Amino acid sequence: MSIIVMKFGGTSVADINCIKNVAEKVANQFQENKKLVVVVSAMSGATDNLVDLTNKISKKRNLREYDVVVSSGEQVTAGLLAMAISDLNIKSRSLMGWQIPILTDNMHYKANIENILIENITLSLDNSEVVVVPGFQGITQDNRITTLGRGGSDTTAVAIAAALKAERCDIYTDVDGIYTADPRMVPKAKKLVKISYEEMLEMASQGAKVLQTRSVALAMKYKLKINVLSSFENKQGTFVVDEEEIMEKNIVSGIAFSLEEAKLTVVGLPDKPGQASKLFSSLGSKAINVDMIVQSSSVDLSATDLSFTVPKSELEDSLRIMNSVQNDIGFEKIITDNDVAKISVIGIGMKSQSGVAQKMFDTLAEKSINLKVISTSEIKISVLIDAAYMELAARALHTAFDLDMK
Repeated sequence: MSIIVMKFGGTSVADINCIKNVAEKVANQFQENKKLVVVVSAMSGATDNLVDLTNKISKKRNLREYDVVVSSGEQVTAGLLAMAISDLNIKSRSLMGWQIPILTDNMHYKANIENILIENITLSLDNSEVVVVPGFQGITQDNRITTLGRGGSDTTAVAIAAALKAERCDIYTDVDGIYTADPRMVPKAKKLVKISYEEMLEMASQGAKVLQTRSVALAMKYKLKINVLSSFENKQGTFVVDEEEIMEKNIVSGIAFSLEEAKLTVVGLPDKPGQASKLFSSLGSKAINVDMIVQSSSVDLSATDLSFTVPKSELEDSLRIMNSVQNDIGFEKIITDNDVAKISVIGIGMKSQSGVAQKMFDTLAEKSINLKVISTSEIKISVLIDAAYMELAARALHTAFDLDMK
């Protein structure tokens, strides 16, 4: 009997009626003779409320205790869903991250999963129980609760599916699949039947919020098939699969965009070996995620200006770290810009097709949109622009690359 992991996000378990609806979906899947593990997020708004409580109780960031508080939201959902499934005359049991256990490193607030011991899960599955697991949480070797970062329930689901060698992982959300762009911003976006791991990884990392980046990377590593589908509609979703399973490879498969970036410019960085390394090492040691980077030299080559982006949520921490190393590194000052957007064109067909960058830049130039930073990978081109132009840029690029729904 094959195993399927089902994951339900916050909007899918927003209230009691939604949780009962999820229980019905689980029951229907159970009747198909499948062994089921169900991973749940906190009820809609619960995590934000818990984060707000930690901010009100203390201005200091005690991440160890933060994890204890914030992880409780998923625990509530797991217990409620297990009760709802049991009411449908199906045996069900909730297992917390520490009961499984899901072992992580000591990086509180955004821990990494190191191992999942599956014996307790398999015992319940062999006893014909539906196992309900709170996502987002794990435990360290010294028995401290950790959280996996926002969106970490996706990672929990994929990691458990990989450990159990599941048939697939079904991710239920408030949308019915993965689109060429966010349809709320680009009305002509169309749903994809399949998308490669590589493309989905780039789209997730560049702002598409359907899946968490780490979950896609895990699925790609273990070649685990993901199905993204709606909790509220019985429609075919989108499969995230290996590139070899996609016969027709589009040059560009999607447009991603994000307002969650902040740009920092280090002015007057001494232009000598090792200075950039010191700067980024200090940020990396605190798990700050640096993304786009551009460097420009001064006329006399004695100093350089270095610009890069970080998540807005990590801007204050980044500034504090950089100010602490300013005297050691010797730069003049830091300039920040919060009012930016990142726009990316993504597609595995770019590996063998030229001219994508030119079309992207020409399209934005026609709309008088200035480019602040540019970065590229084998299947992605990203630019940083003024936030006010994000919607205009996204729609223009979507049309230019022939992605509009006919």
